[in-house]
Amino acid sequence: MIEVTPSVKIEENEIQFDFVRAAGPGGQNVNKVSTAVQLRFNVIASTLPDEVKERLFKIAGGRINKNGILMIHARQYRTQEQNRYDAQERLIEIIRQATEKPKPRKATRPSVTARATRVGSKKKHGEIKRLRRYNPEDWD
Repeated sequence: MIEVTPSVKIEENEIQFDFVRAAGPGGQNVNKVSTAVQLRFNVIASTLPDEVKERLFKIAGGRINKNGILMIHARQYRTQEQNRYDAQERLIEIIRQATEKPKPRKATRPSVTARATRVGSKKKHGEIKRLRRYNPEDWD
């Protein structure tokens, strides 16, 4: 059982790890050992609350495929163990962000000064454009 927050926990069997060979420098170790980690987490079938799942879909974006599986790739470290830990921590952080309810937006109105400044700048811009226009009297 992995504790994300005191109220949200995920089962370890909900997370699937695949180990693949990493790219980049590392010599013989890179060619022999599967150190890169692909973490898969099925958001749809998980035990997370529904509102957390909805926010998770928005936060994760392109990391969730059409089947609802969140994929995290970790290949920063040279050892499989460190990459596995890194991928798991990144998953926990994404879920932790999804558990936080967004603050509702308070509707505000622009101040009188801000409106006056905006109108003034629009008038100035319009005047500049008016001066650019072709006037046949200027060429006589």
